[in-house]
Amino acid sequence: MGIVEKAHNVKVLGSGEQVVVLSHGFGTDQSVWKYLVPYLIEDYRVILYDNMGAGSTNPDYYDFERYSTIDGFVYDLLAILEELQVKSCVFVGHSVLSMVGAIASITRPDLFSKLVLICATPRLLNDKDYIGGFDQEDIDQMLEGIHSNYKAWCSGFAPTVIGDDMESAPVQEFSRTLFNMRPDIALSLAQVKFQCDIRHILHMVKVPCHILQSATDNVLPVQVAEYLHQHLGGPSIVEIMPTGGHLPHLSSPNIIIPVLLRHIRLDITK
Repeated sequence: MGIVEKAHNVKVLGSGEQVVVLSHGFGTDQSVWKYLVPYLIEDYRVILYDNMGAGSTNPDYYDFERYSTIDGFVYDLLAILEELQVKSCVFVGHSVLSMVGAIASITRPDLFSKLVLICATPRLLNDKDYIGGFDQEDIDQMLEGIHSNYKAWCSGFAPTVIGDDMESAPVQEFSRTLFNMRPDIALSLAQVKFQCDIRHILHMVKVPCHILQSATDNVLPVQVAEYLHQHLGGPSIVEIMPTGGHLPHLSSPNIIIPVLLRHIRLDITK
């Protein structure tokens, strides 16, 4: 196992010819895909990894300058694919960090046969003629909450994101991975997440994109999915799923798994 693989806790499962890369979002780690993986490994070679800063990674490897923008995560993804000698893959990503695959596909479109984007967004901050879900005041309050009392902030954030009460299993699981993050790293990652804006390069994303969005999402307005669909530079398709919450692959696996499998197989270029 190479240095990059060790740093990101890379796991390669299954033995299919086609490669599927699963990339988690903020506050989770690769365990968030635990319900999906068993349905993939018979037909695909599945690559799981932890984005740097997740509680499951070594905090000593977290370079605050490198990860001050989303580009640091893009470099990591490309390094993992290079180290594993991947020639082409289906990239499945979540939320803001799903844009890692989109950006990577601009410079290396040969590496990506398609992107499957779950509750994805190019920008969370509202702007003129764009509803991302958050005003600047909301973001300032959130960052202050992380800075002043991280555990208390997590206890409020987890139920909101999942769309359920604190006692539910998905909220408990999301709380666990949130709590595992070092607070200063969580603050750094939150700043990246809320300051990210890649709307200006969406037209450069030419690989096929499958946009899957929860019908009810406390983080992301449904219209962001349509915004992506209208502004991506290649073929794309949108499916609004009858799921609630921003982490449907954790909270509603019985609904999203058949949808994901269908989109992984679906060729929208024909």
